[in-house]
Amino acid sequence: METARLLIGPERFALTIERLSHQLLEEFDDFQDTCLVAIQMGGAPLSERIYRYLIDQLQIEHIDYGKLDITFYRDDFRRPGAHLRASENEMNFVVENKKVILVDDVLYTGRTVQAALTALNHYGRPKKVDLLTMVDRRFNRELPIRSTFSGLRIDAVDEAYVQVEWAELQGQDRIMLVPKE
Repeated sequence: METARLLIGPERFALTIERLSHQLLEEFDDFQDTCLVAIQMGGAPLSERIYRYLIDQLQIEHIDYGKLDITFYRDDFRRPGAHLRASENEMNFVVENKKVILVDDVLYTGRTVQAALTALNHYGRPKKVDLLTMVDRRFNRELPIRSTFSGLRIDAVDEAYVQVEWAELQGQDRIMLVPKE
């Protein structure tokens, strides 16, 4: 792959956020004993958009919402050359006996999700954990992890990155397939 390719532009991006939000509403109804937890950094913009849509558009009264840093739970944390930067945990609730919706932008090897599940245990033992991702890259999964809710499923070669861009961070909502350098 030599050049970047647009997978989803702004209109379809917005529709995908709406669709995912409606799927959550169908599954969790009033979100009683359910919480939304973003995996820092990639899951934060997606979870914020979904949280805002559920509250503002779908009139959900309350959802426990947090952001979980997984830096020190990653299996590559102590590897030479790892340049990892921790984010702040924003979890002011426990997940004990709750249904957790874990949110990340791209599911690829499954290692990020594995680290998030380990980190989540410090906040209690959830009743159930579902994974919501904007993009599910089905090839190259290294662990038996799957996304319950996905905005887009793609089969991309390993020579390319899937890049999710956010209007508030990069100036435009879009998903790109970008060649590795």
